[in-house]
Amino acid sequence: MLEKKIAFIGSGAMAEAMIAGLLRQGLAKPGDLLAADNHAKRVDDLHQKYSVQPFTDNKLAAAEADVVVLSVKPQRLTEVLNGLKGAVPAGALVLSIVAGATIGKISKGLKHNAVARSMPNTPAQIGQGITVWMASPSTSEAQKETARAILGAFGDEVQVDDENYLDMATALSGTGPAYVFMFMEAMIDAGVHMGFSRRVSEQLVVQTLKGSVAYYQTINEKTDVHVAALRNQVTSPGGTSAEALYYLEKAGFRTAISRAIWAAYQRSLELGKETPVHIPETGKE
Repeated sequence: MLEKKIAFIGSGAMAEAMIAGLLRQGLAKPGDLLAADNHAKRVDDLHQKYSVQPFTDNKLAAAEADVVVLSVKPQRLTEVLNGLKGAVPAGALVLSIVAGATIGKISKGLKHNAVARSMPNTPAQIGQGITVWMASPSTSEAQKETARAILGAFGDEVQVDDENYLDMATALSGTGPAYVFMFMEAMIDAGVHMGFSRRVSEQLVVQTLKGSVAYYQTINEKTDVHVAALRNQVTSPGGTSAEALYYLEKAGFRTAISRAIWAAYQRSLELGKETPVHIPETGKE
C-alpha cells in the first residue's frame, strides 16, 4: 500500500487503466484516488465503478495530492498546466503520461521540479502494458520508487536516464499496438478473401500471434535467439513461407514499418514543442 493520495488530471482510458491497476495490486485505497476531468459524467462513472473521488476542478484535485498524474491529450497540456500552476503541493510528485511532453515543459509550466515523464501503451488497460520512464534530477529516491510502483501496477516498466528514449518509446511501444492491430486486420481480411468466415479468420490470426510471441519467449528463456532464426525455421526453400516473405520484401514491408516508426518518433518530438503543429494530411492542429 503506497499510502499516497494520487490525483489523475484527465480521466480517460489510460487513467482508468492506472486506477484499475493500483486497486487490483492493492497499492491504493479507492478513497486515495482522485479522478479529475471537465466532463462530470466521466468522473461520476469512475466514482460509481471504482469508488474514487470525483472532481471537475483540476486545481482542487491537485491540491490534495501526493502524486499528480497528468493524463490529458497532448493538445490540451499547455492549457492544463496553466490552470494547475501554483496548485501542486511543494512535496508532490508530478507523473506525466502525456506523449511528447518534456520534463522541462512540464516543470516550467507548473513551476515544479519533481517531475517524472513516462510512456505507457494501451495493453496497460489489461495489466499487460510496458512503460518507459525517467525522472528529473530533483525527484527524490522515494518519489522514484513511488513512480516505479504506480507504473508497475499495469505492466512492465523500464527506467531510462536520457529523455530522448521517451520519444523513441512513444514511437516503438507506445504507438506499437496500432501497427500490430493493422497487421492483424490485414491478415484477417486476407483470410476472409480466401474464403474463411471472419470469425474463423480472426481466431486463426489471433492465436497465431499469441502463439508466436509465447514461442519466442519460451525459446529465448533457454537460449538467446534472434527472431530472424525463428523466422528461418518456418521458411523452407521454395515453400509457402519463402514465397510470402519474398513478396513482403518486394513490397518494402520492413522499410514501411521502419519509416512509420520514424515518423511517429518525429511527431512525438513535434508534440513536445510549445506551438501547435499543423498536420497537412488532416488539416487539424
